[in-house]
Amino acid sequence: MTITLRPGTIVMFTGDSITDPQRLESRDGRRFGYPLRIADEWALRHPDRAVTWLNSGLAGSKVRDLESRWQADVLDVRPDVVSILAGINDVGWRTLDPNGYPISAQDYAAGYDRLLAPLAEAGTELILIEPFLLPIRGVVQKRDVRIDEAVRKEWRADLDLKIQVVHQLAADYGAHLLAADEMFAKLSATTEPEYWAEDGVHPTPAGHAALAEAWLRLVA
Repeated sequence: MTITLRPGTIVMFTGDSITDPQRLESRDGRRFGYPLRIADEWALRHPDRAVTWLNSGLAGSKVRDLESRWQADVLDVRPDVVSILAGINDVGWRTLDPNGYPISAQDYAAGYDRLLAPLAEAGTELILIEPFLLPIRGVVQKRDVRIDEAVRKEWRADLDLKIQVVHQLAADYGAHLLAADEMFAKLSATTEPEYWAEDGVHPTPAGHAALAEAWLRLVA
């Protein structure tokens, strides 16, 4: 089944830097990421069904960071639909930050569950997007850290556990699941993964377009 977006529906996107590609530096607050692409494509397809699109994504966020802002950023807005993409910062990516560290799959699950519970109680439609890591090759330099195949292998193993959590929560809450990691794996099998995300994490414009197209298939 798909989610029906009726006139006046409020949709909230939230998550980390993938949902927040410099949105606070732009006039409309959304800039070039998949939420903006979704809103623009919806407006083109459905001029008779105006939807309010909101974005509370913030770069660097872990699930615990979303939880600390959840009341003000999400619950107080009373959205009809909430779309969440969070998890890559809970894996190895944030070990590049001296203040960051990965959390266990159990803690990730518990925190994510606390985000979803009040929304489910309010009858909010939920879209959970898998965190993802593309199989890029070679070395990426981030600050003073060298990210090579060995590092990505460790992240991949941890991320797979987080993805399992998202699948279980989607089943538990009857949420719509966007299998982004699976989607990008398939795309990377036919086109080099760097085309979709140069560093394996942050999508290129083409990667954001792919996310937007997949998201729109979940709504009607």
